Amino acid sequence: MDDVLKAELRDCAHAMADAARAAILPLFRSADLSADNKDAAGFDPVTQADRAAERAMRAVLAERRPEDGIEGEEEANVTSKSGLTWVLDPIDGTRAFLAGTPSWGVLIGLNDGGAPFFGMIDQPYIEERFVGGLGRAELKKGGFSRPLATRATSALSEAIVMTTFPEVGTEEEGAAFARVARQARLVRYGLDCYAYGLVALGTVDLVIEAGLQPYDIQGPMAVVEAAGGIVTDWQGGPAHRGGRVIAAANREVHAAAMEVLNAAG
Repeated sequence: MDDVLKAELRDCAHAMADAARAAILPLFRSADLSADNKDAAGFDPVTQADRAAERAMRAVLAERRPEDGIEGEEEANVTSKSGLTWVLDPIDGTRAFLAGTPSWGVLIGLNDGGAPFFGMIDQPYIEERFVGGLGRAELKKGGFSRPLATRATSALSEAIVMTTFPEVGTEEEGAAFARVARQARLVRYGLDCYAYGLVALGTVDLVIEAGLQPYDIQGPMAVVEAAGGIVTDWQGGPAHRGGRVIAAANREVHAAAMEVLNAAG
């Protein structure tokens, strides 16, 4: 891929993230915010901010990259004519958004039919944008940028571990996570996509989750890997289609966590 195309793709992604910010921020912590439930058996909320943000990103793509495919959370997929597909989650962490906590984010991933090679995690309220791929791994905030790099923690006993929900997924998946948590130095919950940004930033060592969709992981996966980390499923295979996912700062701590995660209960 030549430098001109790389620059075009980066610029398009930033334009999408800017458009999503503009659509979302007027509704964050607003009395006008309401939510519909997409899961009759539980609570899977979607708000007008989710829908407005995805529409805004798709409008940018329609103008700038009309031949590219789109895989998004809220609207129908668009088949790629260019060989490139954008994977969009307008608000990852809608429950956090509803609660007024700034741990949600806008996720953008880009792939050529397989694993993502570029991604963004954008937190509009605190104006932090984690960018990874196409020759970059950086955190952009307030007009400044700093490089992203995962840290070198190798022992699970020294690791900081995160997941979104304490129960993780099924009873079996929760028990597997608990085995890792018992051996880690520190465990924290509830940061949604922002936890992956912290792996890339070098402050967290592991994120372990289950039940993910492609739009939940492709943006974060590209960011973590560009910063030097590794993202796989719980068996060490590809993670870009979602499911059970482990994101690690390096191969050593990844291997240590995988051994415990897959041990007999």
